Amino acid sequence: MASIKESIEILSKEKGIDPQVVLDAVKDAMLVAARKQFKGGEELEADFDERTGNIAIYALKTVAEKVTDPAKEISLAEAQKLDPEAAVGSVVRVPKPTEALGRISAQTARQVILQKVREAERDNICAEFSGRIGELVNCTVKRMEGPDIIVEIGKAEARLPKKEQSRLESFSIGERIRCVIKSVEKTGKNAGVIVSRAAPELVMRLFEQEVPEIYDGTVVIRGCAREAGERTKIAVLSRDRDVDCVGACVGMKGMRVQSIIRELRGEKIDIIEYSDDPVVFATHALSPAKISRVSVLDSAEKYMEVIVDDSQLSLAIGKKGQNVRLAAKLMGWRIDIKTEEEKRREVEASMASAAIGTPVSVLLDYGLSEAALERLIAGGVGSVEKLGSMTPEELLEIEGITEEFLSEIGVSVNAYYQHLEGGAQPPDAAAGEEPAAAPEVAPAAAEETEEPAAAGSAEEAGAGPAEEAAEDQISADESDTMKATGLAEQPSAGQ
Repeated sequence: MASIKESIEILSKEKGIDPQVVLDAVKDAMLVAARKQFKGGEELEADFDERTGNIAIYALKTVAEKVTDPAKEISLAEAQKLDPEAAVGSVVRVPKPTEALGRISAQTARQVILQKVREAERDNICAEFSGRIGELVNCTVKRMEGPDIIVEIGKAEARLPKKEQSRLESFSIGERIRCVIKSVEKTGKNAGVIVSRAAPELVMRLFEQEVPEIYDGTVVIRGCAREAGERTKIAVLSRDRDVDCVGACVGMKGMRVQSIIRELRGEKIDIIEYSDDPVVFATHALSPAKISRVSVLDSAEKYMEVIVDDSQLSLAIGKKGQNVRLAAKLMGWRIDIKTEEEKRREVEASMASAAIGTPVSVLLDYGLSEAALERLIAGGVGSVEKLGSMTPEELLEIEGITEEFLSEIGVSVNAYYQHLEGGAQPPDAAAGEEPAAAPEVAPAAAEETEEPAAAGSAEEAGAGPAEEAAEDQISADESDTMKATGLAEQPSAGQ
């Protein structure tokens, strides 16, 4: 036990822990071992003797005139043998033999010491790296633990999980790699520092190292979206109008970006110029595809529609949707890509649906409630014609339509069609025409000619034989008139 102090100093230097933390861990371990060994219910205390370098165990007992609990009390005579100044009510320390601790107790103490040291070491690591999240660090591959890789960061160890590795990369023990600090976990199976080779921050930190304009703040990185091992899109913005942000990141003959691509084992990198205008930014973000036009459908929900030519659709979407997925992640918007033909068909369909059918809202005048109308419109029933063609079973499948609403809908639809049928009958022809002008008749003959005129008018509306009969009647009337006035033709003298 004489070398305990030296052992504590060596361990504290090796682990980078405060010696007092290690000493407290040893004291706690000794107390655990003593309680397991003595089992007397006594209150124990461990003390480190600076002079001898040993750790002593004491039982704390209260001085009493009459001892009722020997585990916690001691008589005055016994107490004064240990401490001449002891008095009734004071607490004295009774030494316990540490030599009595057996092998099991020693093993228990060892486990406690290791656990306390690990906890202290973990706390130190968390305190050191918790403020360095996203920082680029140089690591050395130490060992493999299944799919995970354990790397060294200075004196500390960090874990590179499988999900934070690029599929293009494989490492060997002793190899030096660059990672970014992803997180620091204090609890759990994998507690400690977690580093990453798949995070977008790795590409950003590499650009900061390779591009002086980014390091001095002339060019700013405004966003980065990455699918490790496949492709990365990074948006940059220049604060100096005389500096080309994309050209600065690419470098002369692509030297700057090529060094980063080599570090990432051949991963493709798209460098995009950032813009505050989402339409312009979307046009850049979807490169190399050429965009025909961009429409912002909902600025609050960040939803836009992009129209491209048929030949550019596959390029805009990318392999397995990768290009548009990265663009959406980079912008933080939902992007819907359509071709010109698809958009034209969609517009035609919407126009046709708007032109055909009576809006279902007219049924409000025939007894339909606002609640039923809202449920019908939400269910895609926008016209009275579509509503009338649906069966009760189909209506009940619409969310929110109950038997009560079904009855209400039936009454309103029937009332609408009854009104429609009643108003569809053509008006009476006589009621809608102006009367024909009556022929002018002399006052004296008006009464005599009224009936023939009416008769003539009626017969003129007839065909062939009626006209001939009218002419014969007129000839007979003329003959009678001539006879009455003496104007009949006289026979010649020679007759």
